[in-house]
Amino acid sequence: MHRLRFVWVGGILCAVAVVLLGAGLGWAASEEGQGGGLISLDKSLIVQAVNFLILLLLLRWLLYKPFVAKMDERTAAIKKSLEEAQAARAQAAKQQEDNEARLRAAHAEAAAIRAQALKEAADEQRRLVDTARAEAQRLVDTARAQMDADVRRAREELRREVVDLATAVAEKLVRKSLREEEHRRIVADAVSRLP
Repeated sequence: MHRLRFVWVGGILCAVAVVLLGAGLGWAASEEGQGGGLISLDKSLIVQAVNFLILLLLLRWLLYKPFVAKMDERTAAIKKSLEEAQAARAQAAKQQEDNEARLRAAHAEAAAIRAQALKEAADEQRRLVDTARAEAQRLVDTARAQMDADVRRAREELRREVVDLATAVAEKLVRKSLREEEHRRIVADAVSRLP
């Protein structure tokens, strides 16, 4: 816009210079007495100058102002498009950064979840192994206790049977006329041999 004003002002100054130069040349020619030059200094010079100024004003009003308005409009549209493109570029860059940040966060969260799952699985495995060992130990202890009880019962039963057998033998021997002292000794000896 500033450059166009400069061009118009320069054009007007050139036109004025041409008119003045032409007038000066015309005046110089009329003083020498040659009687006519490019421009004569009569009323037609003023009419030509007025016509030239009217033409400049018409051109300015019909061509220059619409041209400048279109150029300003186009400049504004280009500036707006550039600003929109810059804003879109900035928005896209921000969106890309957000997406990358979300992706990094998702990877970190997935790694944390995986680590937590592995830790929980290891803890669960340890707990199951400990539970299985405790159950196995309990079963072994129960089996030992049962076996010890069975052995005690078997011994008690064996003792009872031995005592019964010894008593039966003793009765038979007593019946065969053994003395009572001998009978007691035989029973005591049989009982002491029991395990």
